[in-house]
Amino acid sequence: MTGTALLSSLASARGRLQAAGRPAWLASPKVFRTEVLAGLVVGLALIPEAISFSVIAGVDPTVGLFAACTMAMVIAFVGGRPAMISASTGAVALVVAPVTREHGLGYLIATVILAGVFQIVLGSLGVAKLMRFVPRSVMVGFVNALGILLFTAQIPNLRDVPWAVYPLVVAGLLLMVFFPRITKAVPAPLVSIVILTVITVAAGIAVPTVGDKGKLPSSLPVPGLPDVPFSLHTLTVIAPYALAMALVGLMESLMTAKLVDELTDTRSNKTRESIGQGIANIVTGLFGGMGGCAMIGQTMINVKNGARTRLSTFLAGFFLLILCIVLGPVVSEIPMAALVAVMVLVSVGTFDWHSVKPATLKRMPAGETTVMAITVVVVVATSNLSIGVVVGSITAMVVFAKRVAHLAEVTAVTDPDGSTAVYRVTGELFFASSNDLVGRFDYAGDPDRVIIDLSAAHVWDASSVAALDAIETKYAQRGKTVEITGLNDPSAHLHGRLSGELAAGN
Repeated sequence: MTGTALLSSLASARGRLQAAGRPAWLASPKVFRTEVLAGLVVGLALIPEAISFSVIAGVDPTVGLFAACTMAMVIAFVGGRPAMISASTGAVALVVAPVTREHGLGYLIATVILAGVFQIVLGSLGVAKLMRFVPRSVMVGFVNALGILLFTAQIPNLRDVPWAVYPLVVAGLLLMVFFPRITKAVPAPLVSIVILTVITVAAGIAVPTVGDKGKLPSSLPVPGLPDVPFSLHTLTVIAPYALAMALVGLMESLMTAKLVDELTDTRSNKTRESIGQGIANIVTGLFGGMGGCAMIGQTMINVKNGARTRLSTFLAGFFLLILCIVLGPVVSEIPMAALVAVMVLVSVGTFDWHSVKPATLKRMPAGETTVMAITVVVVVATSNLSIGVVVGSITAMVVFAKRVAHLAEVTAVTDPDGSTAVYRVTGELFFASSNDLVGRFDYAGDPDRVIIDLSAAHVWDASSVAALDAIETKYAQRGKTVEITGLNDPSAHLHGRLSGELAAGN
């Protein structure tokens, strides 16, 4: 290699190392543009949502908007899932609404801060690891229910409105479908929002606007402690609500992170995300916000517009702050029809249409389809994604237990001389399958010596050990002996530790 070639190679390697040490959005102008524009679209979409959730929580719109700003900007640094948007949400608003109604804003802020503390503790204890127990059928139901909720959430904005709203929504949808065929340099939702706003303002079309949802803030939030007595009574009042908020927020955030992982084919740090949600809620509470968690709809907008880094998350909150305080009068003129069109398109894109195709349903096991359907029904009925995920996961466990329970088989073989009966047990022995085990033996007709071969089985729990003890007892009552053979090491350890200790009175 010549000296010139060597220097060129070293320079190239140094450039790659420098690029590797920098964020992707800083290393590539194209990525930077994508992140900025996606953040702007999400910032616009956050405004009506934050105001609506403020109404649900019973607080001034400013409280919800500031929560959206601080949650997004803080989680961009401390969260574990790049490109995921966190802000004030409907699920959290429903949980904390009774606090505001019964005790006032000060107690709400204290609840948000305590919920953040709970989330940090739960995250540190490894609550994120529970996500491995959420099966795919529940995840598909979660996604489909999300698509339905995103769509139905737009219906109030289409009811009892001027007729001009409907052509505006259609126009917005057409723009977002066909504009990407011209160029993808600028997000189609942003183009749609700008064009529809210009049309309605220039033509003087009277339709509901963002400003009709509530007054936008005109100054920056000021940090401070909640105005509540720091006493045991205050803690007993807010603790139940704070724990509920922490659990709901973590459930929605972790499910959203898992969804984004699949959409982007990347992995996220769920433990960091759990702790980050807690930090973000504490900061939000100190700035007088109502708290929140990951926003699934806005996250979908962000990801589908190509965002993949933390920059878009931070800019969503930053742009929201600028839009509200600096450009409030302009933002107030945005027609709700434009934002409705964006959310309708997102809802259609979110729904997993492949999962409901007749061919797919025909191939899928009935239990899997049932779990998916139950998850969807519960989420839509309660408008709570967390409840749906819990019910769906429990249903999946029941279906799994029922399926596995039938895999335990008992085969009887009698020696030619008739002096020994050999039973070969195959399958997984646990509380569901071992219940029928006791009735599979011929206690009266078997010879005096019985061998139970468990070399093709595995003993999982105390219920199975108790069943084996019951079998031995029934044979002993008839003067017959039982020998259990073939236990693998874990099964032998469990059986040796519990056998004879599970009967009543021991």
